[in-house]
Amino acid sequence: MFKFELGRDHLVGGNFWLILLMTVIPFSASAADKSASTQQTAVFAGGCFWGVDAVFKHVKGVTDVVSGYSGGAASTAHYEMVSEGTTGHAESVRVHFDPNQVSYRQLLEVFFSVAHDPTELNRQGPDTGSQYRSVIFYTSEEQRKDAQDYIRQLTAARTFSDPIVTQVVPLKQFYPAEEHHQNYLALHPFQPYIVFNDMPKLAHLREQFPSLYK
Repeated sequence: MFKFELGRDHLVGGNFWLILLMTVIPFSASAADKSASTQQTAVFAGGCFWGVDAVFKHVKGVTDVVSGYSGGAASTAHYEMVSEGTTGHAESVRVHFDPNQVSYRQLLEVFFSVAHDPTELNRQGPDTGSQYRSVIFYTSEEQRKDAQDYIRQLTAARTFSDPIVTQVVPLKQFYPAEEHHQNYLALHPFQPYIVFNDMPKLAHLREQFPSLYK
């Protein structure tokens, strides 16, 4: 953001500087408001949120990623309860992104090709249960249409040998997970589960989407 500081040496020609300040300050505030208004939100579920979180954190244009739970009630949005697979929740990630830098369609491409396997029903890798199901929680009708259209395209192209089982449902509420689940891969890069299940996802992201990788 442009910053203008008026010091003692700038007090010559006071009217000139007053006019300049009146011109610059509203412009800066307007630019900040415009930047904030471009932020959009997407919510995805594709197995353990540790890996999905890490994948989207490495996508250019993504400004924030939070691990959490979607699909169930607030009273059951706790890891121990969600892990039972009976709450209706899926381990999810909330992605804030700037559509001027990365489109929702590009996020879908990353989700389907890198973040998880969309053909696995109620499981992902070594993790089983409905809490690990594949879901797109859309936040607008445009997202719903984009997600369904993209799934149809992948199906028509026979991109996967097995049917896509990803659900496309409206987002009712997202509940952030406990603090020790946030940014888990970055904090535990040598944990065996991370090494075998999630580090390969980052490698694939870098290989398949080099222009998006950060």
